[in-house]
This record gives sequence, structure tokens and C-alpha cells, in this order.
Amino acid sequence: MSRKTKKVIEKYDINNTLGREGLIYARVSSPRQKTEGHGLESQEGRCRIELRRLNVPYVKTFPDSYSGGGDFMERPAMKELLNYIDKNPHKKFLVIFDDLKRFARDTEFHFKLRTAFKSRNVSLRCLNYNFDDTPEGRFVETIMAGQAELERHQNRRQVIQKMKARLEAGYWTFGSKKGYDIIKDPIHGKIAVINDEGRMLKEGLEKFANRDLIRKVDLCRFLVEKGFWKKQKPERYIDKITHILQDCFYCGDIEYPEWEVTRRKGQHEGIIDPKTLRFIQELIKPKNEIKRIRKDISEDFPLRGLLVCENCHSHLTGAWSKGRKNKYPYYFCQNSSCSYKGKSVNAEIVLKNFFKILKNSSLNNKIDKVIINIFDRVWNDEINSFKKNEENNEKEKIVLEEKIRSLTDMVIKTDNQKLKEIYEKQIEKIVNKMENINSEFLGLYKDDIPYRTALDKSLGLLKSPYFAWQKLNIKEQQELFFFIFEEKLSHNPKTGYRTDNIPYSKRLFEEFATANTHDVDTKQNLTNQFIPLLEFVKRWGSV
Repeated sequence: MSRKTKKVIEKYDINNTLGREGLIYARVSSPRQKTEGHGLESQEGRCRIELRRLNVPYVKTFPDSYSGGGDFMERPAMKELLNYIDKNPHKKFLVIFDDLKRFARDTEFHFKLRTAFKSRNVSLRCLNYNFDDTPEGRFVETIMAGQAELERHQNRRQVIQKMKARLEAGYWTFGSKKGYDIIKDPIHGKIAVINDEGRMLKEGLEKFANRDLIRKVDLCRFLVEKGFWKKQKPERYIDKITHILQDCFYCGDIEYPEWEVTRRKGQHEGIIDPKTLRFIQELIKPKNEIKRIRKDISEDFPLRGLLVCENCHSHLTGAWSKGRKNKYPYYFCQNSSCSYKGKSVNAEIVLKNFFKILKNSSLNNKIDKVIINIFDRVWNDEINSFKKNEENNEKEKIVLEEKIRSLTDMVIKTDNQKLKEIYEKQIEKIVNKMENINSEFLGLYKDDIPYRTALDKSLGLLKSPYFAWQKLNIKEQQELFFFIFEEKLSHNPKTGYRTDNIPYSKRLFEEFATANTHDVDTKQNLTNQFIPLLEFVKRWGSV
């Protein structure tokens, strides 16, 4: 066929199909319609019939189940379709689809998508609409695209209204939460019911509330060992367990602030009762953590932020007062409604009396065996936990190395530069993951903190907290304070510290020494006390 003849035929080719290959874009509005219905099959069948009528050879179908409007590049199949066209620039294509609503349900992106196809010299054909580039045709097309967008927004509004009504009735309308399955009930319809994972979570939360498990990471480790989580190390689930501990769903309630659904009793059974959840949420508040340490601590006033007024329980502040010749440091209450307001006490006297408390809290040498016994128990738990994580690390390394070998082989075999870049980025991510895998678990079983050293430091801290305090810097002293004492110390400007300000650790060991040695609760309390002690020893090796 001569070039002149070809131009004539193209001029009179009203369907613009000459020399083009057919691509079908089929779309349903949800993955469920894709798996349970036949929408994609019927769309493809009709489009194939139209291609045969136009005498256009069929090449490929791009099925999509992406829901909603917006950017067409968010739709996997549409993105794949455009990439396929870009990879075959020497070919001419005709893209066919069932209905204009399948094309785009957003006016702005409808015409952006039209422009994207036009720039690629792609001919578009819709079974239920004829594209027309005249001003009148574009006006009609704008109206129809706007109508599709309106329907999409109306459908979304109806869905939200129905889901909100269900939420207000106490039913969870989204995907199932960890520990629950969504089942169909003849009375309630879809409802969340506790599964085996939920029973594991219940046991863990109760242990956390009873302080058998002290830290969030201890709870995560318990759940990993039970099989509640399986793929990663306990430390990686801290954010997830925090979300669970803050979610009222797990005590049988429902709320969804985004749709103004306030908290109410749900129709599902809670894993724990509301009282237990409230108690747990109080435990994990920042005031119960190391974050209680002030940022503006000063070596001039090491106890600032650690002392409260005995009368009003406000924090005592520290400041310098100018005398005739020199400046003098003082602690005082600045609460305007307190009867002790402005009654200052020399900071040296306050610190001196504080040191008396630390010196009087020294443990008897007879307690050494008890300390060693409890220390060994906690130490062995730390070691076993570390070794388990080391084994998991090695297994994960093997899997990652296999992925690297596979991706490297794909890089070598492919001639496509874009694919090579994708594979190389994936390899880089895996290599970084392998490099960081050992540092993600902070175990105690390390060469720089051997057993004997950790034991000696722990014994020294417990038996002589005053000696330990003297060797630490101001920030470490503030952190040590919250290990030694159960709460901040009350101080009276006239009488000084209360006489019952005995360090928590000393009381525990004295109780154990005088109680039945088989007292499980007391032994567990001592064990729990050692967990933050070991954390302190690991972070601050100068004790």
C-alpha cells in the first residue's frame, strides 16, 4: 500500500482503527465484585465483540478493582495499561472500555486521562458513548463526567450514613481487629467475636495490668511467644501494642471520632473489662515513665523536679537568692494559694538530708544471696530472650540472602533499564535491612556487659545508692531517682522530709527477708524491680 493510499484511507477511517491493536480496560468498583461477581468477564466479552466488529486484533485486557475516583495513576490496572503503551512506542493502540463511568469518576482526572491517551496517539472507544472532540461533544462529555463524579460522591455519602448508623448502634463496620473475627449472625448481622488470638491477648493484658509484665516490650515478647504475632521481633510491635492499649474496642466499647461517633457500649464482647483498660492506660501515661525527668535540670539544683510541697503537692522550684555579699541557693514552693509559699530552705540542707535518706537505705550484707538469686532469674530470662531473637535473626538473614540472590539474577537477565533500577533499589533495601538487623534488638548478652560486671553494679547500686549517686552525672542521677524511689519526695520547709521516705527497693528486700521465702507475690515484685535496674545498668555503665 502506497503512502498516498494509506493517508486517504486514514482520512476516511471514521473509527480511527487502521493499523491499531486492541487493549481492553475493564473495571469494577470493589475487590469483592471481582472475586464473587462476573462484572469483569461481561465487560471483556462485550469489548471483544466490538473489536471483532471493528476488525481490530485483540492483544490484552487490563482488569481493575480499584474503588473511587481521583488520580487515575492510583489505579493499578490503568497504570499498567499506560506503562504497556509506553513500552511499545512503535505500535498504535485502540483502548476500549464498557462505559464512560469505567473511564474516570472525577471530572478533573477524566480530562487529564484523555490528554494522557491523546499524547500517546491512542484512540479511545466506549461502548455506551461516542467520543467527539467538537465543542458540543466536549460539553456533553463534561456533563457526563460531572454526573459520574456526582454519583460517586452520593454513593460515598450513602455508604458513610449506613456505616455511621451501624457504629451508633454499637457494631464495628470496618475490617476485623487483631484478636477478633467478623462473622455473620442471624440476629446482629455482621459482628466481631473473640478468636484464639483474642484469648492470647486477654491473658497478656491481664498480666500487664497485674504487673507480671512490666514494660510494653515484655507484653510484646509474651504475645510473640504465644504466637499472637509471628513474623517479627517483639521490639517491632511496640507501636501496635500501644495502639491496642489505647483502643476502647478491646473493652467492648465503640467510638469513631472521624464521623463524630462518640464512645458507647458496643454489641461485641470485650477482651478485658473497661476498668482494667482504664488502669492500663493510666500505667502507660508519660508521667509513669522515664520521661518525667525535667529538661531544664541544673547541677546547682539536682533535686529540682523531684521534690513536692508536703502541703499542696506542687513541685518545689530552685533559685538563687542574693545576700549582702554572696548568692545562696534555695528550694521553695511558689504556689500562690499554699501557706508555705515563699518559705525557702537552703539547697545545701535539702541535699544533705536527702543524702541521709540514701545512706540509711543501704541493705544488709545478709541480703546478698537474695539479690543474687533474683538477679540470676532475671538475667537468665534476658539471655534466653536474646538467644531466641538471635536465632530468629539468623533465619531472617537466610531468607533475605535468598531474596538478594534471586533479585541479582533478575538484574543480570533483564535488558530493561527501568526493571534493573527497580531490582537494584529492592536489593539496596534488603542490604540495609540486613545491616540493621543485629542492632534492632537491645539484648543484655553482650561482651561489654558480662555477667559479673552487671551483677557487681546491681549489687552496688542496691546496697549503697548514695555511693552510686555520687558517681553519676546530673541526668543519670535524675533517672536513678525514679528507680530508687516509688514517687517524688514530699518536703516540709520546717520539718524536712517525711520519716517514711524509705526507698522502694529497700522495702521490697526487707519484706522478702522477713516474709515466707515461698511468697510468690513478693518474689515476683522483686523480679519486676530488677527489670528496670538492669535497663539502668545497660544504659549507664558507670554505676
